[in-house]
Formats: sequence, structure tokens, C-alpha cells
Amino acid sequence: MSFLSSLVEKEARRENASLTEWHIVKKSIDARKRPFYLLQVDAYFNGDRREMPTFLDRLQDVSKAPEVIIIGAGPAGYFAALQLIELGYKPIVLERGKDVRARRRDLKAIQQDGVVNPHSNYCFGEGGAGTYSDGKLYTRSYKRGKIEKVLHLLVEHGAKEDILIDAHPHIGSNKLPNIISNIRKTIEERGGQVLFDHYVVDFKKNGDKITAVEMEDGKILKSEHIILATGHSARDIFHLLERKEILIEAKPFALGIRIEHPQAIIDETQYGRSPRSEFLPASSYALKTQVDKNGVFSFCMCPGGLIVPAATSPGEIVVNGMSLSRRDSAYANSGVVTSIELEELKNQGYTGVFASLDLQKKVEQDVFKAGDGSQKAPAQRMTDFINGRNSTSLNESSYIPGLYATDLAEVLPEFIHKRLKRGLLDFGKKMKNYHTEMANVVAVESRTSSPIKIPRNRESFQHLQIKNLYPCGEGAGYAGGILSAAMDGQNVAIAVGKSIEGNQSF
Repeated sequence: MSFLSSLVEKEARRENASLTEWHIVKKSIDARKRPFYLLQVDAYFNGDRREMPTFLDRLQDVSKAPEVIIIGAGPAGYFAALQLIELGYKPIVLERGKDVRARRRDLKAIQQDGVVNPHSNYCFGEGGAGTYSDGKLYTRSYKRGKIEKVLHLLVEHGAKEDILIDAHPHIGSNKLPNIISNIRKTIEERGGQVLFDHYVVDFKKNGDKITAVEMEDGKILKSEHIILATGHSARDIFHLLERKEILIEAKPFALGIRIEHPQAIIDETQYGRSPRSEFLPASSYALKTQVDKNGVFSFCMCPGGLIVPAATSPGEIVVNGMSLSRRDSAYANSGVVTSIELEELKNQGYTGVFASLDLQKKVEQDVFKAGDGSQKAPAQRMTDFINGRNSTSLNESSYIPGLYATDLAEVLPEFIHKRLKRGLLDFGKKMKNYHTEMANVVAVESRTSSPIKIPRNRESFQHLQIKNLYPCGEGAGYAGGILSAAMDGQNVAIAVGKSIEGNQSF
């Protein structure tokens, strides 16, 4: 850092100016040859100083303001709530699961006992799927708006300022719970409400509007505006919408496996050394290819991470990846999935609005039935998967419920298995040391995105049929991660505010 200071001071002397302060504003690693950091620095001269935005100061007391119901307390729901408060409206957030602390007991139950709570798991509960499955903050969805506001709000609620400068920011599943609970405190302190164990089972509909939502315990809440932010795994909500004749659509999705390598192999490949330097983070990779015009790609790569069970109902196996903030696990894992289009689903006998969801569900249940009734996941060594032979043993794994060896060709649909196999063959040509018997292939990675889209107006964000329903985030098919979901929540909240203002003007 002293070397960098001297460079900045040298520039100040060259400009014949007095250096006030300087800050790193962007940091990334170039590992193509010898690894080195790329830094972008802002320097301030002659008394000028950086002004950091403080978004919390914009939030007002909304305890007596018009109410907006938000269904779902994930990033889309919580950031919609913060945006509504900034605009002067009272959010009432309904969450089917538990608060972020109590949720931990249910994660322990699925990890150690194989017990799946359908309302509290890695997907459902305060903070949504991102809270306990990594907290990556990288997105390409800049068309939604600038990401800085979301990042600054996370910092104001306890995240390290590093996320403001890292090219691929990451918080970690050990840090996010405190940040999420701080966001809830802000919502409540400003007059909003967050209600846990509020499982929505019905919508009361009158013409082209929903007049109220009903909870499992019979409680009914009325609202003129409803934001639906239930996440990509809320299958019961999709079925509820279909029963109420509220338009939903089948959507292409992706399905595959999760690959786990020793982190040392990835470091050796990417950095040219193992062990890596203490100044370098656990290395990652991103791979993609085309197989018969269908994409096969790595997804949610977790360096120094863990594989976790992400089922949301008993009788299914789903795996996902996560990392703690230090990313210091001995393993690196990544989803490797293939895109499945609607025409291909039709050829496989899956039709109608639930075509994608039905295949997703069937694969997860078939994988579970192939096992012993626990959350143990089927796996092969990567070389055996590629060469079509059974594994006589498996590598050590981070997956706590455990793995069992089987031929994954017997539990995955044939067309998916063949495409993944060819994709991995191509990956081995793109990345040195990727093919190794030291890697496990684990099934099944199936929750990459929502299998359903809830159509909405592009400008008003209102549902195409129901004028006071605002589909939002991953569950509606409009986001693919924490940042994009949070930004979508903000945009939807702004649209709701405009609608309220328009109604008040009449």
C-alpha cells in the first residue's frame, strides 16, 4: 500500500497539486500469466474530498403511510421495502419462513438429519436463497440500473467496503445473516412491518385486482398494491396463480450437476502455483460451450466453498454451492448445467405452462428415489462420468449429508446426461487439469433459475392481467442473483409509488 501511496503522491507532484486523499475504486486480478492486481484509484487534490452517499438518511417514518404488501423477504422483497420507505410508503413484508437466526436450526436439520422443512430451508426464509448459499454480488444486468445503490445499502447495513471496489464482490454466508437482520431492523424502525411464518395460500380476486391475501392460519390482509417476490422455488405460488386463472408462462431453464475439485488444483491451473500466495484469493473459473446448439456452462462457481443440500420439499435431492467470507475450504465447486428450451421439453413429452417445472421436479424426485431416503447425493468421479463407468470409490467431499457412488446416467435424463458429458469433454480442452479423477460430479443442480415466468408490463411492472399485482425478482423470471433481484425490487417499488401517486391525483 505504501508503494501505491508513493505513485499517487508522484502524480500529485507532477500536477503541482496538494494531495488530500486517495481511494481504490476498482480491484481485480489478471491471472493470465503471472498473477497481478489491477487497481483503479481516485485521487483528490487541493482540499477536495470524496463524498460517500448515505442512503439511510433518505428513509423516513412511514408508520402511518399507505400500505403495500410484499410477499417474500429475499433481496427483491427487502430492497423493494427499503425503496418504498424512501418514497414514503409503508411496506408489510410477508415471509413464509423464519427469521435469519431461527432459520439456522432448519439448515442444520437438513444437513445432519435429512429433514426438509418446506417453509424454512436454503431457499425459503428471511434473506431468501442468497443468504445461506454464498452472497455473490456480481451481475451483468446493468440495464436494470446502477448497482451502486444496492452495494452502498449493504455496506450501510454492515458489509465491508470491499464490495464497493471488487470486480466480483462477495460477502459470504457467515456474514450475510447479520446484514439481513440489520435491514429488517431498518424497515421496522422506519415504520414498516416484517411478518414471519406468514404462508400465503390464497388470493382474493375481484375482476382485474387482488383485494386481499389469505395466510395458512386464516388471517387475511388487504392491500391496494401487492409485490410478489417469492423466489424461484415457490412452486405452490405458481400453482396458486394458475388456479386463480392469473396468467403465468412456461420458461426455459437450466439443469445439471455440481462439480467439486480440490481448490489446490484450481489454484495451480489459474495461478500457476500451489499453494497459492497468501496475497491471492482462492481462484475461480468460468467455462461455457455449445453442444448441438444448446449451451453448457458453469454456474455459481464457489472457490474455497461447500456443497449444500437445497431441497425445498421432502422426497427430492437438490444441491447448491456456497462459500464463507474467507473462502478457505479445501474445495472448489461449481454448477455445470445445460439450457433446456421449451421446444425440447415438448419433444420430451413435457407440455403446458408447467412443462419446465414438471421436468425439474421429476429429476429431483428420481434422484431421491435412487438413494436410501436420506439427503445423500449420487456422485461419480469426473473421469468415470466422462468415460461411462461406475466409480468404485469417491473423493472426500464438503457435502455434509454424504455422497454415494452410482452411474449418473441412471438418474439423469438421457439427453441431459449426454449433453453434460460432451460439455465436460470440451471444458477439459479449454482448461488445463480440469479433467481429473480427483473431482466429484454430484447430482442434481436444478435451481439455477425459475421454471416459470409471470408476465408483466415492461413500463408499469404490473401483471398483464392483474393491475395491482407486481411480479418481481427471480421467482417471476426477471432476475438471476442477489444484485439483479435487489435492483428489480427497487424498480418495482418505484413503479408502485408512481401508481399510488396516480391514483391519489384523481
